[in-house]
Amino acid sequence: MAKFQCVDELVKALHPIDPVYCLRKKSLKLAANWFKNNFPGDVLYAIKCNPADLVIKSLIKYGISHFDAASIDEIKLIKKISPSSTIYFMHPVKKESSIREAYFSYGVKAYSYDSKEELEKILKVTKNANDLELFLRIQASNEHAEIDLSKKFGANNNEAITLARVGRLKSKLFAFSFHVGSQCMHPIAYTKAIRNMGNIIKKSNIFPDIINVGGGFPTTYPDLYPQPIKNYFKEIKNAIKKLNLKKEPKLICEPGRALVAESGSTIVKIELKKKQNLYINDGTYGSLFDAGTPKFIFPTKAIQIENIPSKRLIPYSFYGPTCDGLDYMKGPFMLPSNIKTGDYIEIGQLGAYGMSFRTNFNGFYSNQIHEINDKPIMSIYEADDNYNIKTLFA
Repeated sequence: MAKFQCVDELVKALHPIDPVYCLRKKSLKLAANWFKNNFPGDVLYAIKCNPADLVIKSLIKYGISHFDAASIDEIKLIKKISPSSTIYFMHPVKKESSIREAYFSYGVKAYSYDSKEELEKILKVTKNANDLELFLRIQASNEHAEIDLSKKFGANNNEAITLARVGRLKSKLFAFSFHVGSQCMHPIAYTKAIRNMGNIIKKSNIFPDIINVGGGFPTTYPDLYPQPIKNYFKEIKNAIKKLNLKKEPKLICEPGRALVAESGSTIVKIELKKKQNLYINDGTYGSLFDAGTPKFIFPTKAIQIENIPSKRLIPYSFYGPTCDGLDYMKGPFMLPSNIKTGDYIEIGQLGAYGMSFRTNFNGFYSNQIHEINDKPIMSIYEADDNYNIKTLFA
């Protein structure tokens, strides 16, 4: 891994043939510090969002010591890098072998469940251990999220009452958890989920030691400008206060996108230009899955070696390098009108999920990763011309 002051310097030095992934430690530091200083509880990084060693090591260096894991391999990754870190196994459906290894080999105590069968599995495999932290995941509306996660996981209210009572009996610490969906665009989603959780608490008479408000905290994209993240935290604190619980529970959250999106970008090369369709060397089977399937519009920056970029920006769509017609990203991605074959494009906000989703379909795969010292194209943590930090964090 080489280090460069900016993406232009990288392109001029390497003239890369394959996609190049850029990581920014400064962005990770800003985001980690902001969450630590403002969220009223423990911050768990959702490893799945970006498991790159540099990202994990940087977050640990900047004070993130709790992690949300979805698999035994993610647990092994964290324990290899930082044996003292605390891991929560928060996937609601786990292999028996993974639970066994997590508990007996890596000392993981916290487990999520949303069904009777999963709870029984956890208890059986851990031999009814008396030091478990059990997180009952309940359904939450995802109506305000760009990516809906509500259909796959979460106990409904009737199921949750029984599952909470059993979980309370079998755990050292009992918790409720929910997830409002990825890239949640309105803080009210957390209030609705907490209010629903309050109804379950009243009907079950089970009071949690911990409340896990999940992830969903947004970053910014050219067409998605969220409210200030502090508004989300205020909404969460006010909603929990209204529950009037006898004992205030500990709070935890599981940010992924909001912590790491700004830290990463991909530099792609234009292989062909057909009118306003650009054929690039990365796509939906690489780091740009979110641009193709959920149709996120990512910020872009032209890197033109020979021509001076035109001030006139026009909308483009992208085609990736594979032979699959689904390898298409509609955009619009705004770029100079005189951009041409052989030019490069930096695509921002790909610290979240960009590196996680890469495949080698059709033989196209790149693992070129370099550290960059410049600012991201868009930011909610840095004051720049693209986004007003004073407005965001007011």
